Amino acid sequence: MIDIRDLIESIERTVENHNLGRPGSYQRWKWQNHAGTRDLTANAYGCADAANILYTIGSLPSDCAGREGFVTSLQSFQDPATGFFREDSHHPIHTTAHCTAALELFEARPRFKLGSLSECRQRRALESFLDRLDWGPNPWHASHRGAGLYSALVLNGEVSAEWQDWYFDWLWREADPETGFWRKGFVSPQPARQDGHQAPLFHHMAGSFHYLFVHEYAHRPLRYPERVIDSCMALYRERTIPIPVDQSSVQAESLPTTYDLGKEIGFAEIDWIYCMNRSRRQTPYRFEEATEMLLAFSRDYLAYLCAEVDTAGNDRFNDLHWLFGTTCALAEIEQALPGFLKSEKPLKLVLDRRPFI
Repeated sequence: MIDIRDLIESIERTVENHNLGRPGSYQRWKWQNHAGTRDLTANAYGCADAANILYTIGSLPSDCAGREGFVTSLQSFQDPATGFFREDSHHPIHTTAHCTAALELFEARPRFKLGSLSECRQRRALESFLDRLDWGPNPWHASHRGAGLYSALVLNGEVSAEWQDWYFDWLWREADPETGFWRKGFVSPQPARQDGHQAPLFHHMAGSFHYLFVHEYAHRPLRYPERVIDSCMALYRERTIPIPVDQSSVQAESLPTTYDLGKEIGFAEIDWIYCMNRSRRQTPYRFEEATEMLLAFSRDYLAYLCAEVDTAGNDRFNDLHWLFGTTCALAEIEQALPGFLKSEKPLKLVLDRRPFI
């Protein structure tokens, strides 16, 4: 058993250090970068991820002032004309889904309808939207929109059960039978292949993670869980993966060009752990082998987090969005491997309550 109580205390202390002196008001970054491009004021991701992290570690405020502060802060980032929430580091659909999902933790919703997404409530427009996403070269970033559309509209109560059937029917048809990921015809089974037209397999896994968590939220089956397990095992053996960098985004400043899985603060780990664990739940296929691989990965990952990360000075640990990704990974490990981690309170993955991270 690995004791993560000190690590959780460091995570909670980091969130507290990002508070701007008002309930629910948080900056995403604590300090400026060399380019001077960081927004150190109250930030949509700072506020949303503070709520997400505090929920995960069991420290979300229960008093009225604390909860109302979060709701007011999050709602303030919405543009009433479009319904979008905006922040420079992500596509507006991602930001909208992310803030809408954070509001759900307080049983609240955006103040305004999501007008800019209203066209996609029609079946033809929905399928056209999904069909036109960048499935080949950039499936990771494109999935922010594909899963964000579902999450935002469902959580804001703007679509019907029939609409959700249309959405999942499309994904069922388009699942790739060779890798288990989305979308067939665009996925290369080779882990490291990247040629400008075809992303490597890890990018397809990280993109498919977003569609997998909406399946989990809606209690929908995966079409090829066995192939997802095979693909995740192949990716684990490779470990070092290229990272897509959107040069138009301020998010790009802190992204490496390659990524050793389990050796960074961010989202790649939760993507892999979640895809492996949730697929493992749907089939007995290679179950013991998958469990052993999750255990081996988690040992290395926790050794890195507990022994190698300077929690006070690490730039990504002190970026609440990246820190949220790591906190999610801890919550999924604790659930996937009972008894492996020791925490003061059981960690609660936000994805088990509502979709989108």
